[in-house]
Amino acid sequence: MSPVDHETAESWYEASRDYTIEASRLEGENTADVAVIGGGLTGAATALCLAEKGVDVALLESRHFGWGASGRSGGQIIAGYSCDQRVLEKLVGTDIARELWDHSLAALDFTRERIRKHDIRCDVSRGYLHAAIGVRQARELEEWAGHLERNYDYSVLEVHRDAALRTLIESPIYSMVVSDPGSGHLHPLNYTLGLVEAASAAGARLYESAHVVSANKQGSGFLLELDQARLRCEQVVYACNAYLNGLQPQLQRTIMPVGTCIIATEPLGKRVAAGLIAGGAAVSDASVVLDYYRLAADTRLLFGGRVSYSSPQPKRLRSALEKRMLRVFPQLAGTRVEYAWGGYVAVTRNRAPHIGQCENGELFAQGFSGQGMSLSGYAGSLLAEAVLGDKSRISSFNSIPHKAFPGGIRFRKPGLMAALTYHRLKDWL
Repeated sequence: MSPVDHETAESWYEASRDYTIEASRLEGENTADVAVIGGGLTGAATALCLAEKGVDVALLESRHFGWGASGRSGGQIIAGYSCDQRVLEKLVGTDIARELWDHSLAALDFTRERIRKHDIRCDVSRGYLHAAIGVRQARELEEWAGHLERNYDYSVLEVHRDAALRTLIESPIYSMVVSDPGSGHLHPLNYTLGLVEAASAAGARLYESAHVVSANKQGSGFLLELDQARLRCEQVVYACNAYLNGLQPQLQRTIMPVGTCIIATEPLGKRVAAGLIAGGAAVSDASVVLDYYRLAADTRLLFGGRVSYSSPQPKRLRSALEKRMLRVFPQLAGTRVEYAWGGYVAVTRNRAPHIGQCENGELFAQGFSGQGMSLSGYAGSLLAEAVLGDKSRISSFNSIPHKAFPGGIRFRKPGLMAALTYHRLKDWL
């Protein structure tokens, strides 16, 4: 089933995109060494890394490249995972948790290296602020920073309170911030399309409107059935994330599509923008259902958050996001909001990414749980290595246990809504 129309609503990213991708339509009988399903960051990076090694790879996107979460997100590139390192320690032990932390830093390096190598125009910038609201969040955030310094040698984090805090962000609601110069932000759609363009230049074949109906094992390879075509290949990579749409039910049971929205103000001007976030860092608070925001290159404030479990409707959530924005920055009262857009991201039960291999041998990466801007592209490079026979660097991700959401694909949402309601109540205390 095709996603509903309002998910394709115009975003500021679409209005400011720098790339036009030349893609073909797949028809008739076709072959490839590898079929990569999904034209976001994971798929683009997989195709790029394989094409650079001379592999005949077909990159298949059911809509247009960058249409999904990769081209709509908040654009934050952040060290670590959506779940705390201490959660990973309980799930896989301290040694593998350390490997996973190192992977998250390698993901940041991968992102910046690919931007440099392919001269991708995506406004990449350094600086990130983790913000605490109230005493409890401040205590937890400081404990988190201390744990990373003591156990992972991540000593770049710095705690700011009171006057020092106000020099970084001019908001009345925060009690403390932790700055992370190793993380940052970028224009997600331009980064995604830049990788797609690089994959094409390296020899990958690009196909849009390529809706895969089924992917089945056939002999030593696979047969993909599309609306008006068939594709035979030796290996399949699923890079669909929240948009599997029943293609691989076993994988789909372990993720939950969650809708989230972003608004963009009119350009604020350099003086006003600097008065909000002095160093131009990206920011998120420490709530379970968090607010996240950053300044764009043209001085707009991009402000995201809130979630939807039925469908992500920007028009409905726009006013709620404006209220949240004014709670953080009351000085923006009267500022015009010019764009509002939304779409699905995929979360896992433990909020750790789900990366590995299916029973029939297909490879996959999904469930980045809102923190996949650097991890998803990096995961694509690991999937490419696995296709070529080297599964050593993907092994630590295979160690993370993932459970299906209770209630199955149709009835899993009420349980998640109840859990998030509980955590929202905790955030208010």
